[in-house]
Amino acid sequence: MKELLIQFLIICVSSFVLTAILTYFIIPILKGKKVRQHILEVGPRWHSKKEGTPTMGGIGFIIAILVSLLGMSFWYVANGRQSELIPLALTLMLAVLNGMIGFFDDFCKLMKKQNQGLKAYQKSALQLIVAILYIFVMKKCGYIDTTLHIPFADITVELGIVYYLFAILTIVGIVNSVNLTDGIDGLAGSVTFIVFCFFALIGLIKLGDSSTSLLSAALMGGMLGFLLHNLNPARVFMGDTGSLFLGGAVVGTAFMVGSPIIVFIVGGIYLLESVSVILQVGSFKLRNKRIFKMAPIHHHFEKCGWRENKIVAVFGFVTVMLCVIGWFGL
Repeated sequence: MKELLIQFLIICVSSFVLTAILTYFIIPILKGKKVRQHILEVGPRWHSKKEGTPTMGGIGFIIAILVSLLGMSFWYVANGRQSELIPLALTLMLAVLNGMIGFFDDFCKLMKKQNQGLKAYQKSALQLIVAILYIFVMKKCGYIDTTLHIPFADITVELGIVYYLFAILTIVGIVNSVNLTDGIDGLAGSVTFIVFCFFALIGLIKLGDSSTSLLSAALMGGMLGFLLHNLNPARVFMGDTGSLFLGGAVVGTAFMVGSPIIVFIVGGIYLLESVSVILQVGSFKLRNKRIFKMAPIHHHFEKCGWRENKIVAVFGFVTVMLCVIGWFGL
């Protein structure tokens, strides 16, 4: 436990420092290459001042997280313990591949000079392929089976082939939900930092698991380092590159701890963002009426007069409460 805690701190600090430094140097490069955010005309009018803010800043924390974990993996290999990090490597694969989808999406937006990148069916198809690949490899390596742990009930249900459908839809759904949460300064980074604090405690205290603990440490440090530049007023946005990477990391870690359903509890804010969009679109198509002033729901609160920092603080507090509830569910 003591050794794992020291490794945890090393990864967390190194990821934080590297992210803060890399992002600092990446911002002027992104500005020079005109890698800038284009704001939707239908968005809140005050968001127009964000036009031109550099995007794709998620590249900074992705590199920092990978470098930090790679450095620690050398120690594990040298000590013949590399097998302990296989689940971490597989979940990183899920996160990186989703981040690559986000990168192509961001790149298309830049080429078109608008806020619409890959077509919806293109992005969905790529995400489905990545999700299927992750579940297939995790199953082959013996890190998941077809049973589903039910939080709070302390029981498992054998789903058989239905488990794969559930797993794939969960991965794609959470990845896109995290993407939707990235709509105002510091929101996705703050919520994700708290979620990985939860996973860190699970890994360190309940499981004593190297993969979960070290991945959580890297994400916590990366989010803190990025928030130095992303809190309101943001100097850089993470873009789909960053948010899809985070979505993959979040949902993959839930599978690593053996309870994918827990992500719907601790990631309740992500779920709320997605549900608000689904309800808004459904209501408008069926009744030609909108439920919210704007979706995702963080924009609704903006139009109700809430400042961005207030939304981040409230959503962050709600996430803390959900993580406390989730702790007792495992």
